[in-house]
Amino acid sequence: MASRFSILQTTDLAGTGVGAGSGFGGGGVGVCARRQKVLAISEQINNVTTALSTRRIILNFTEIKTGFAQPDVIRHLYVHIPFCPKICPYCTFYKEASDRNQTQAFLDSLLSELDQRSEFEIQCETIFFGGGTPSALTVKQLEFLLAGLQDRLDLSRLREWTLEMNPATVSLEKARMLLDAGVNRISMGVQSFDPADLVKLGRVHTAEQALRSYGILREAGFANVNLDFIFGIPGQTLESWLSTVDKAISLRPNHLSAYCLTYEEDTEFFRRLQAGEFQQNPEQDARFFETTMNILAAAGYEQYEISNYSQPGYECLHNIAYWLGSDYLGIGPSAFSTVGKRRWQNVPNTGEYIEKVRAGIDPISFEEALTPDLRRSEAIAFGLRTNRGIPEADLQSWETHLRELRREGYLEGFDRRVRLTAKGRMVADAIGALFV
Repeated sequence: MASRFSILQTTDLAGTGVGAGSGFGGGGVGVCARRQKVLAISEQINNVTTALSTRRIILNFTEIKTGFAQPDVIRHLYVHIPFCPKICPYCTFYKEASDRNQTQAFLDSLLSELDQRSEFEIQCETIFFGGGTPSALTVKQLEFLLAGLQDRLDLSRLREWTLEMNPATVSLEKARMLLDAGVNRISMGVQSFDPADLVKLGRVHTAEQALRSYGILREAGFANVNLDFIFGIPGQTLESWLSTVDKAISLRPNHLSAYCLTYEEDTEFFRRLQAGEFQQNPEQDARFFETTMNILAAAGYEQYEISNYSQPGYECLHNIAYWLGSDYLGIGPSAFSTVGKRRWQNVPNTGEYIEKVRAGIDPISFEEALTPDLRRSEAIAFGLRTNRGIPEADLQSWETHLRELRREGYLEGFDRRVRLTAKGRMVADAIGALFV
């Protein structure tokens, strides 16, 4: 009789769902419902690497972990900007169309919320502006917000400040202002270089515009740029996806994120799937994923997390902090925070958020106490997504699972830790569920 693990399907790509590496602040983008709460708190998410590369990544993780030892000091800040030039039909992050009439009130409220969190000592090592589309703000609006943060925060230890940008909202003036203000990492949502894919996704930019915007970011002086991409788009072929990947590699960004599109309720794509207009093809998605891992590895990009690939030394420190279970504060509508044994989410409504903050009322809409068991489950779920893996000692209660997964080639051990093999990454969620 085959073992229970030999029949795991190699089409479980929920672990690569869109948004896994998107800042984890305002909800999940295309993240499967079962994982959405854990990944959103994604908001705020290859072949096995060489032993030398693995040691470097582990040292990087360990260095970060060591810096976060004091639970009473918050070292990671997420800022949710909900405004978008257009609502994409697949996106489930909290967002809304840009509204000039409430933008200034919103920015004032962000800074006021930070003032109201004065019970926390904040010494930022990473800041992440997610959305929405933070770059939908004008230069003057961004100057106001960034100056307000600089006035309120101790940034002497800041190592990474990321801002998400849409290619349609990039300008040389804006890029230079951001760099001068201290932002040192840009994450740009390209999604595809295929015009038909961009139309299907409802994106407001063209492939040519994405190329120009990338050039502007480099011209402005940004030395750390991530490009986001999506595969599994309805009608997308392997040939068109490989063309996009090849084009991305030719640009030599420091970091690449590649997510498999998933269909979430309350989105236009989900309704079209239910109506039979779209069909899912898990086998094809698996081929896309496996091919992506191999091509990016050959191009020198290390897959340090299921959906994230980087050149050496350019892993996203902010997202690593989430995966390590570090404390973080999120401000803005729908933003999650985790501090000590407490987790909460702000109201997912900009108007209500502004009203509450203006009135001096805490804008929290959800709160929970974090038990040791929940923390352990999250550590396993997130740890298995990374090349760092998890300590083998943490899985002593599942010795039978460990033995069988290793025998079937889904897990491997190294330095008293365990992690997924390339084969295991194809069924990451199914394996993670065994330990949670």
